[in-house]
Amino acid sequence: MTTFADKIIEFNRSVDFKGELPNGINIMNPFKGNDDVLSISSSFYKKYYNDNHPRHLILGINPGRFGAGVTGIPFTDTKRLTHECGIKYSGKETHEPSSVFVYEVIAAYGGAEKFYYDFYINSISPLGFTISDAQGKEKNYNYYDSAELTKAVFPFMVENIQKQLAFGVERDICFCFGTGKNEKFLRQLNDKMGFFKTIIALEHPRFVMQYKAKSKQQYIEKYINAFSQIK
Repeated sequence: MTTFADKIIEFNRSVDFKGELPNGINIMNPFKGNDDVLSISSSFYKKYYNDNHPRHLILGINPGRFGAGVTGIPFTDTKRLTHECGIKYSGKETHEPSSVFVYEVIAAYGGAEKFYYDFYINSISPLGFTISDAQGKEKNYNYYDSAELTKAVFPFMVENIQKQLAFGVERDICFCFGTGKNEKFLRQLNDKMGFFKTIIALEHPRFVMQYKAKSKQQYIEKYINAFSQIK
């Protein structure tokens, strides 16, 4: 029988953007041409999703370079991958503030096994984007950072949300990481497509760590209270 893990792994193996992007914007596909990422992420999903239990979907924005861009697992950098999830990793260690916050939430929820039994995390765009600054340094770029990019990847994003709903995702509530542009886009998309009955938006983990670190515990509690609504 095909498990939730099998469906995620096959999705990751095949996800690809074949359209045209605006000038200066590059796609970031951690699974393309990198067998290590697919192997690492597959070990993670086989550990936590090797069943057919339905889960609630959490949607972020798009993968970042130091989290899913390296591990293939949304909001999981290499430190959390090894220390919190017990998955072996031998490459360069990465640290992503968003991952730090998410795993503090996971700990407060009851640990990784309990959390991932109830939730599946991905992003509105399952692949990331980058641009280079004036000094040639590569930086993360979000799907909503230009109207031209949003238009270019819109069909791709819709198609891949639809594919993931077929994994065994509950459609009564979807959680959105981001209370600004990501929430606005997802609500408009949901009004059009009818993916979910309710969307609950939470401040993005990066926003919390960057601007609200002193109030972090309050945001952890807010997350836990929101997640309690699935029970």
